[in-house]
Amino acid sequence: MKRKAVYPPPFVFFRAAPAPLPAFLCAALLLFSAGRAPAQNAAGSGGFPRIEPDPGALEYAGKQAGGYTWEDLAEISLWASGAGGGQGNPAAAGGNAYLGRIRDAAAELGTDPDLPVGSRERGEYVLAYMHRKFLKSYSLNQTRVDTLLSNGRYNCVSSAVLYLILARSAGLDVRGVMTRDHAFAVVYAGDETVDVETTNPYGFDPGNRREFHDGFGRLTGFVYVPAKNYRDRAGITPVELVSLILANRISEHERQNRFAEAVPLAVDRAALLLGRAYADTGAAETADSEASFSEAPFFEDPRRDMMNRFFNYGAFLLKSGREEDCLRWAAFAGGRYPDEKRWQEFVFAAANNRIQKLVKAGRVEEAQNFLAANRDVLNSAGYNQLDSMLADTELFGRASRVKNAGEAEALLADIETAYGSVRLGAERAEELRTFVILKTAALLSAAPGRDWLAAINYINNTLARYGSNRELEQALQNYHSNRITDFHNRFAAAFNKRNFEEAEKILAEGFGEFPDNRRLADDKAALDRVKNRN
Repeated sequence: MKRKAVYPPPFVFFRAAPAPLPAFLCAALLLFSAGRAPAQNAAGSGGFPRIEPDPGALEYAGKQAGGYTWEDLAEISLWASGAGGGQGNPAAAGGNAYLGRIRDAAAELGTDPDLPVGSRERGEYVLAYMHRKFLKSYSLNQTRVDTLLSNGRYNCVSSAVLYLILARSAGLDVRGVMTRDHAFAVVYAGDETVDVETTNPYGFDPGNRREFHDGFGRLTGFVYVPAKNYRDRAGITPVELVSLILANRISEHERQNRFAEAVPLAVDRAALLLGRAYADTGAAETADSEASFSEAPFFEDPRRDMMNRFFNYGAFLLKSGREEDCLRWAAFAGGRYPDEKRWQEFVFAAANNRIQKLVKAGRVEEAQNFLAANRDVLNSAGYNQLDSMLADTELFGRASRVKNAGEAEALLADIETAYGSVRLGAERAEELRTFVILKTAALLSAAPGRDWLAAINYINNTLARYGSNRELEQALQNYHSNRITDFHNRFAAAFNKRNFEEAEKILAEGFGEFPDNRRLADDKAALDRVKNRN
């Protein structure tokens, strides 16, 4: 009866699973997280992950209306990387240092006498500059901008974000592009749009570059998706591109079973993309808000993604056997981010697992007390299901321990009460009732001398009380057969001793109970033949 949970994580036990881990960018969700920002990973109430958005997320989200400058995007990218930087996390000195490096690079580009005037040429120049100055080695899972600046390791997300920042500092209109497992940039140059595969120094307008095609696939493992394949790619806004840093960090945490660390990052990402409406009303209530995010098929609704992280963390707690913490987590996070159906599934799974543990340990009364204490947490359907399971468990346990007809009578009455109060269904009530009656009949017939008649009378009485029952009727036939066999054996013993008078009395008793029985009739015929010969 124990059920498993995660969604696509659950939950473990509920067999609702944890929402699936997001198969995200640059080869299956990964990103090496070299550090953690205290603000982003701070614990929330009661030792749970933080579920309130970082102030930096709301500050950066508030700038959406006026549009993001390249410096804004630089700050956000470092904040999303966990390095801080800028007003979003002024305490992170390292983040400010990285921001200084980006500003220096932008200044160097802006004063470079060789920087072309035309947008197309300038976009290609920025890509070459970035590879010459920063990008040293491709690393499939390295999504953080601070790490890129520190050691030159990059992947599609970190390189695309840095290109976005530097190209915008040079006056270019640059945005993001997503495929199912990859990200790159696009430059708007007048009436022309040019793809930029930032992982490759020859990635500017890759469809027309032989050098690019010779090296890109071997380097990254990805295939370039040209603009004409519009179903396989989708444009995203600059801040959405930057938010993929958080998305990949979340995926990396979950891949390593660090579900608690994924939660606050998902909260911050949703707040960054959805803004103040999100912070004021909670995720579920913003479903119809005007807060915008990409409708690209590969860009999951950040609210849904955040809720999946909540339930993946819950499924982790459940799998760890921490049912009490599961219920506390549901109260803590569910109050802030309501989702009646999914939270109820989660709460039911936690309560079910806890009750199953107690029942297996023989602590049924404790399980009943636990259920009563959590009645207000469960909806009526969930409570009734668990209450029925406990009623069934308690009654079946008693049935297994029945020792006499008196105990059986009390138990049968309790089964009827449970059925009448809908704690037991009709089919299960009959199963339990049948089990009790059959066991009691067996106890009666096991009395000294094999008292088949007591069992027969008991079953006849219960059939009269409860009505037709195929199993009881079959048992009754077996007891009849045993009773008749007793008469026959007693008759045979007297007959063989030539005690014909005793044999005749035994047959008379047998015919009194089974007047039409053929075996007894054959015994009587044998007795009559002997008597006639004498």
